[in-house]
Amino acid sequence: MNSNKPRSVRSVWIIFCVFTVVAAFYLLTEHRAHLLGWLPYLIFLACPLMHVFMHGSHGRAHQGNSTPEKDASGTSARQSHNHR
Repeated sequence: MNSNKPRSVRSVWIIFCVFTVVAAFYLLTEHRAHLLGWLPYLIFLACPLMHVFMHGSHGRAHQGNSTPEKDASGTSARQSHNHR
């Protein structure tokens, strides 16, 4: 009885995949005009989504201390070194 279980799971998976492919084919062929009508809106929707997700780490790339260290006189260490 255990030997039949993987075979039945595999056959259910194959039937599901075949049904999904057939359904997708009919949806694409019968509703092509509706889908192509939404295409410009989907492109405009993709622009802000790409901006949010692709530029998400823009400000986090330079998290190191970008300001130069200042000594007691208020000048940066780099400036005081150059003027000595």
